[in-house]
Amino acid sequence: MAVPELDVARVQRWCRTRVPDHALHQVRVECDVAARHLTIVERRAPWHQDFGPDWTSFPIARLRFTAATKTWTLYWRDRHLRFHLYDLHPASAHVEALLDEIERDPTCIFWG
Repeated sequence: MAVPELDVARVQRWCRTRVPDHALHQVRVECDVAARHLTIVERRAPWHQDFGPDWTSFPIARLRFTAATKTWTLYWRDRHLRFHLYDLHPASAHVEALLDEIERDPTCIFWG
């Protein structure tokens, strides 16, 4: 079972509200969708021509869906771009609960 489409839409909507319209030419927050997880990424416009015309992508958090229990689990990213279980918030059937925790960011681990 793939991630629920309704939850994907919820995360995508949440991502769209992270950056004000006047800054969208410089930075965006988007959701990369995979079979069993969603990765929230920050995308930045190219800032120097030596790096080419492509926007850069930097992962912020990962939301993993477990079909057997129909729950979402939150993961944080370390400086080596590896994901680890975020154990300060329990798994939830509601993806919004995990988005709220990312937004709250009590440990400054997501948005630094």
